[in-house]
Amino acid sequence: MPITQQQLLQILPNAGAQAGVFVPVLNTAMQRFQIVGTQRVAAFIAQVGHESGQLRSVVENLNYGAQALVATWPSRFTQALAAQVARQPEQIANIAYASRMGNGDASSGDGWNYRGRGLIQITGRDNYQACGDALGVDLIGNPDLLAQPQYAALSAAWFWSINGLNSLADAGNFTGITQRINGGQNGAADRLALYNTALQVLA
Repeated sequence: MPITQQQLLQILPNAGAQAGVFVPVLNTAMQRFQIVGTQRVAAFIAQVGHESGQLRSVVENLNYGAQALVATWPSRFTQALAAQVARQPEQIANIAYASRMGNGDASSGDGWNYRGRGLIQITGRDNYQACGDALGVDLIGNPDLLAQPQYAALSAAWFWSINGLNSLADAGNFTGITQRINGGQNGAADRLALYNTALQVLA
């Protein structure tokens, strides 16, 4: 059941021209990873719609102020360090993502190179490696591929698949899907509203 551009715009009205860009690549990605049928497609479109600001953002925005840095990564940023690097996305990424997810230390640049990209943001060298292996592309050498619509969609569908989200969608466990994507319930109300809209549009 491919989704049409008209349906996508009914679900994600703020997508605008991006809807036309993303319809073919979303359909290809969903088909490849068995995101088929109303419940799976509705859940997937709702989640990627929320994660990407309705298809308008495929690269993590790390333009944080000092207070937000301390609140978001309390173990990574002291008040003094946060004040020093506030509004400097590259430095923020290199500190926030240093020495985890397969990244080197802050001086390696891995945090910035492998910052969140795609419709469901793939983050960290290890995840770029695994995603690239699965999709048959070199994401370590070419991380910006994940910002292209084709791979932004494919990487999201790959993430969905390896995290067992089709099963949760089949069971109607939308809260569980949000938990696996977000690690919490941030934006739960918006996600659920998009999901309910998608179920109606695709019914």
